[in-house]
Amino acid sequence: MKTNSNRQNISVWATLFFSATALLFTGCETMPGSSNGVMKTSFGEADGKPVELFTLRNDKGAEAKISNYGGIVTSLKVRDRDGKLGDVVLGYDGLNGYLKSTPYFGALVGRYGNRIAKGKFTLNRKESKLAVNNGPNALHGGLKGFDKVAWDVVSSKAVDGGAKLTLHYVSKDGEEGYPGNLDVTAVYTLTADNALRLDYTATTDKDTVLSLTHHSYFNLAGSGDVLNHQVQIYADKFTPVDKELIPLGELRSLDGSPLDFRHAEKIGARINSSDEQIKLGNGYDHNYVLSKPEGQLGLAARVYEETSGRLMEVWTTEPGVQFYTGNFLDGKITGKGGWTYQFRNGFCFEPQHFPDSPNHPQFPTTVLKPGQTYKNTIIYKFSVR
Repeated sequence: MKTNSNRQNISVWATLFFSATALLFTGCETMPGSSNGVMKTSFGEADGKPVELFTLRNDKGAEAKISNYGGIVTSLKVRDRDGKLGDVVLGYDGLNGYLKSTPYFGALVGRYGNRIAKGKFTLNRKESKLAVNNGPNALHGGLKGFDKVAWDVVSSKAVDGGAKLTLHYVSKDGEEGYPGNLDVTAVYTLTADNALRLDYTATTDKDTVLSLTHHSYFNLAGSGDVLNHQVQIYADKFTPVDKELIPLGELRSLDGSPLDFRHAEKIGARINSSDEQIKLGNGYDHNYVLSKPEGQLGLAARVYEETSGRLMEVWTTEPGVQFYTGNFLDGKITGKGGWTYQFRNGFCFEPQHFPDSPNHPQFPTTVLKPGQTYKNTIIYKFSVR
């Protein structure tokens, strides 16, 4: 009896020890009998603050790595048709790459995604002058946008067969020239059905403009260029641009245009067209006006990659989506695993309000007022066929 009692005690203590060790390792609330959860590791330091990397996993084995620096998605692994996991986003192996000059790999972009002409806009008869960082224009929040600050970590935990990370940041009145103290929360959820869901909310104490987006460069094959990816975009119109990629102010029909992806077509099929808009963008770098009610969650785009069988759906509550084909990648950036990123090695789908909306009153408004809550949901959902 004494021997059996000792064995039982040893078994109990062993179970407690390994359970505690597992919890310490994952750094999350792990659900009994499931493999999903969150692991936290040190990722370096920025602005005198510790930077951490959170690995979110779901029950199906999908994995997303997200840093509280810039809310950056550094890695996103999903299965191909043979069940093999592969990373489908471009980026760097360590924090230093993101601290240097980076084309917004995986970033949370704000206060304003895309361009604002001449770095200025007028609101309530008062002109705001923004930091300019793209020729004479403001791009993706300015010199130090939301992608270049360390966000506070609110929580990280396992949820419903997946995992969730919540980040928080207060952008002070006048930061990069934008009015109002802006309180922002970003929630990343790797869902049980292999979707990376982003939920942004924000409030302000002064009238301001706001358009947040996500800027991952995707490559569903995991290597090479993206010209054979098949794209479908649920839009009948787009916002044509000038030579500085600033919208002209009109909503132009896609009928007869090489920018028309209402029916699935390979990215490379018409990307070298002599069309003026293609030439101005050096490829696709345009905002599409989505064929759905503004504020309603709807399907914006589908992308299929034949060799891997991976299919990505883009869902959003935003009225537009920027389709960009890595036209400024030039072989000067060495990323993860030593991959030198060449021209068109990645593509972006950035759900957003229209570029330069503060200067185009005919566009859907981006004004946020005190007492209002900004809400923006973006979903990248993965499957195979």
